[in-house]
Amino acid sequence: MQRRFIDYLVITFKGIAMGAADVVPGVSGGTIAFISGIYEELIESIDKVNLSVFKVWKKEGFKTAWNSFNGNFLIALFSGIAISILSLSKLIKWLLHNEPVLLWSFFFGLVLASILYIAKQIKGWSLKLIIAILITSIISFYITKAEPFASPDSPYYLIFCGFIAIIAMILPGVSGAFILLILGAYQTAIDTINNLRDGLLNGNMELFKDALLKFVLLGVGAVIGLKVFSKALNWMFKHHKNLTLAILTGFMIGSLNKIWPWKEVLKTRINSEGEVVTLLDKSILPTSYVGDNELVMAIIFIVIGFATILILESLGKHKNKV
Repeated sequence: MQRRFIDYLVITFKGIAMGAADVVPGVSGGTIAFISGIYEELIESIDKVNLSVFKVWKKEGFKTAWNSFNGNFLIALFSGIAISILSLSKLIKWLLHNEPVLLWSFFFGLVLASILYIAKQIKGWSLKLIIAILITSIISFYITKAEPFASPDSPYYLIFCGFIAIIAMILPGVSGAFILLILGAYQTAIDTINNLRDGLLNGNMELFKDALLKFVLLGVGAVIGLKVFSKALNWMFKHHKNLTLAILTGFMIGSLNKIWPWKEVLKTRINSEGEVVTLLDKSILPTSYVGDNELVMAIIFIVIGFATILILESLGKHKNKV
């Protein structure tokens, strides 16, 4: 496929949208890729990145090897994702601390609309698909109620979190940030990105080295996860698309419990920076919320989140695949 510079610029902007989705525990970057028409190309391109590339490089040169796995497409897309994540991580951390109800309300609206969008892609409803949705909804709901099983500062746990989260990030309908949230490592991941940038800019090498180690551990898990599951995901969407979409829909329905805006904290922990963070909580009614429940503004932000997905879907319908 011949592409111009402007085509790759558009792909980079799609990457920026994917990164914005991936950094918040609401909508999946995979959903953005799905809506914007680049999902199958993304999965196939990732699947082609393997050791055979080096053989092609040796025999036919770097350019042929680069083109064999759609290198220009991947570098344009992942550049956009990186720009977005580095830009938004500090804002998200501030909002989590200062406007949690409104932030989670926006995420809640995003997921509600994403559920409808993913479910609409299912063709030929059957009892099997309905059962799949029910079962995965129940499983997902109980996962959201579970206490993280390890410290998010453990090296092996960070590799595991990176492994699981990257799979979710490339699945339409499942938020990688949400998976990190369930695993109790979301705050750690956000802090790692912020500390990596701040340590480098401020010359604080101790902060930078600690953040770099955590970033590498998450990255190692992510790379392993991508390679292990890219071929399986490619095959699932091509051969069992309806069942796969039904499972994703069920997972998202159950996940609504985790991003319900009004929570009661049941258990806390002290993170590596000495801050008190939530370890376990439960969903409660707005009327039972301690403090200002911001109900009217919360409803408005739910509607904004819902509308965001509808707008993205509308734009996706009127664009040509580049």
